[in-house]
Amino acid sequence: MASITEADLSTVVIHLLKAPLERDAHPVLWQALLRLHARVHDYVAVIGLEPFVDEAEGYAFLRQRPADPESGDTLPRLVNRRPLGFMVSLLCVLLRKKLVESDAGGAEVRVILNRVQLLDLLRVYLPQTANEARMQDQVDRHISKVVELGFLRELHNQPNTYEVRRILKAFVDADWLVDLEEKLRIYREHGAIDA
Repeated sequence: MASITEADLSTVVIHLLKAPLERDAHPVLWQALLRLHARVHDYVAVIGLEPFVDEAEGYAFLRQRPADPESGDTLPRLVNRRPLGFMVSLLCVLLRKKLVESDAGGAEVRVILNRVQLLDLLRVYLPQTANEARMQDQVDRHISKVVELGFLRELHNQPNTYEVRRILKAFVDADWLVDLEEKLRIYREHGAIDA
């Protein structure tokens, strides 16, 4: 086995500081991360971060280390929290549910949806409008935002077709799904009353 160098450590950390690391996209870096996990942890801990590695799903990213109120050491946030609009949050949840359905059904590991399917997912939650083109433009903006967040990836050989990236599971967990499902139930009931 080749020896691990400081350059290996630096390369892994730099990649993680820039973007999540995926096993399929960067297999050499992925193996280096697995070998250097403890050193990566120690390296980024200095600036208040910690690596999150999901070996089963094949992704890793850096997240802010939780504050320890007992120690009194509170570092400023390096990783900014970005509030998402309702429809972007909703789309993320609906995509996460698609991953759950796929996993439960034992279907293919990849979840692929086209623009029409994404539109149909959101249509239930959009207000009725006579301007279909405007509504589709709004959905396209929401899809673009989810692509920008890294939870959807457009397939190069199939325009308007997207792969749901499994890293979404780390950001939309089961508790969040249950909580939002209750809010959506109330939202649907409220919409039915107003209609």
